[in-house]
Amino acid sequence: MKKLFGFLFAILVIYVIYFDLTIGTLPASNIKQVGAKVETVTKKPKTEIHTFEAEVQPGETVMSIVEHKLKKPLPVSITDLIEDFRKLNPGQTPEKIQIGTTYHFPDYSK
Repeated sequence: MKKLFGFLFAILVIYVIYFDLTIGTLPASNIKQVGAKVETVTKKPKTEIHTFEAEVQPGETVMSIVEHKLKKPLPVSITDLIEDFRKLNPGQTPEKIQIGTTYHFPDYSK
């Protein structure tokens, strides 16, 4: 009897591992199953980003420029600010802005 339970338990463990590796057990926003492949589809709503231009002065950062324009703390996360800055300035990173150069910054006041 112990051998039968051990065998059934081993089959159960193998099935659970197979299911976890092929289909997965974590919920996703939208899952589309195509044959043996599982594709995750995430749709982000497109929103128009309002912008303003500013010339970078010594000691300023992307965050400080946007906060100065708003005259209050950021209403979005720093990650969202970085993503929006990169969308507005292709090929530029917020960490490497140049003093005296004009960039487009996201305007969150609207």
